[in-house]
Amino acid sequence: MRLHFKTSGQGRAVILLHGLFGSADNWHLVAQRLAERFHVFAVDQRNHGQSPHDDEMDYPLMAADVENFFIAQKIASAFVIGHSMGGKTAMQFALQFPNRVEKLVVADMAPRAYPPAHAPIFAALLALDLPAFQTRQQIEAALAPKIPDLVLRRFLLKNLGRNDDGAFYWKMNLSGLAKNYPQLCAALSAEIPFTKPTLFLRGGKSKYISAADEPEIFRLFPAAKIQTIAGADHWIHADAPEEFLKSVLDFL
Repeated sequence: MRLHFKTSGQGRAVILLHGLFGSADNWHLVAQRLAERFHVFAVDQRNHGQSPHDDEMDYPLMAADVENFFIAQKIASAFVIGHSMGGKTAMQFALQFPNRVEKLVVADMAPRAYPPAHAPIFAALLALDLPAFQTRQQIEAALAPKIPDLVLRRFLLKNLGRNDDGAFYWKMNLSGLAKNYPQLCAALSAEIPFTKPTLFLRGGKSKYISAADEPEIFRLFPAAKIQTIAGADHWIHADAPEEFLKSVLDFL
């Protein structure tokens, strides 16, 4: 599978991997700043953004997609940064293809299994008959009772596109993501740890990485450091971009 991507800058390669329902565009500010020092590749993962749709989706497959991306772009090795679902892809990639990763940054995600917290979002999105709507505002209003968080609604609606007839559609593979959601919530497992430098960044207001996660983090990533960015929730790079960038640049 050939993943869609955006690239900028020159120098050593940095790969950016977004979270569930996201795309390469989520990294715009971070990519812009990192491109001052690095050659940045912001990638759309399978079933997201402009990358191909597929009925199958799990972390070994997504790591293999990244490996194929490295081959296609002739990247020998890189710094790899992932947020949320993209953080799990990044962890899996480092465990599966350790020679490809110089340093690993994981933003607000642990290798454990997570409860299906996005199930209500899937239900709300799947219930929409998109071609019946004339405007984005109508779609947003229809979602509001089930997804009251305005920021979350507008993030999700970035996935809207219009076909040649003007009808709305999801650019992401919504049905494929829903089908494979249990795999996206699953824990990672590996017999051989990734021993190179690794930075886990957690939001001070987020519960995605807890003290209970630390033993498994250090088992799989024995050289890991865990740093908390105070005041940030799960979307660290959006909530506290300057602090996030400082932590990443100091680490790289």
